[in-house]
Amino acid sequence: MALPMNSPVDPRDVHAQARFNMIEQQIRPWNVLDEEVLELLGQVRREDFVPPEYANMAYMDIEIPLLGSAEEAAAKGQHMLAPRIEARTLQDLAVKPGDRVLEIGTGSGYMAALLAAQAKEVVTLEIVPELAEMARENLLDAGVKNVEVQLADGASAAAALGQFDVIVLSGSVAKIPEALVAQLKDGGRLSAIVGQLPVMRFTVVEKMGNQVTVRQPWDTSVSRLEGFEEPSRFSF
Repeated sequence: MALPMNSPVDPRDVHAQARFNMIEQQIRPWNVLDEEVLELLGQVRREDFVPPEYANMAYMDIEIPLLGSAEEAAAKGQHMLAPRIEARTLQDLAVKPGDRVLEIGTGSGYMAALLAAQAKEVVTLEIVPELAEMARENLLDAGVKNVEVQLADGASAAAALGQFDVIVLSGSVAKIPEALVAQLKDGGRLSAIVGQLPVMRFTVVEKMGNQVTVRQPWDTSVSRLEGFEEPSRFSF
């Protein structure tokens, strides 16, 4: 496909058209209109954060497997979220240049790279050793220097890391742990996809002084983060 005459993409970049199409055909129609977020998605090369065999699928509206087969990755949550989910998350969190950010569920490191471009520093926790190493290598190769990848269970290890301006759960949970909300600084925001299949709610928790507000601006469904509590299946 030829590039449009007014396209801002670089014709020397083999993925440039796919990146441009992703923004115009997937991201904007999903009500992501923040120009800073759109510009960021055009700058961070998503193809550098996917397994080589999926490089040509990097900008499709799909969840890309990171380990094993597509079925195994879906069952274990070991895949990248769809680009529109990542973009809408960034827009709703409104990350600021001075923010300290915690991400739980590093995956390939792509979301951490996006957050790092907006924030002062990012700490990201990954429970799967192979993914933690993948993310470190991807971020190093991409020249991202303000991200620290830790091999840890985010459900239990986050408490020792202090307070954050932004906390991002890159996956779904049955409910948001109160301990994570307690780690928000004044003015802090936490995002998570909460609930059960078939429909979950993207949830933003904001902390202002002693007040905590919750909003749920859109619906989606994604795989579970490992280690977080599930509700009892028993009923009486």
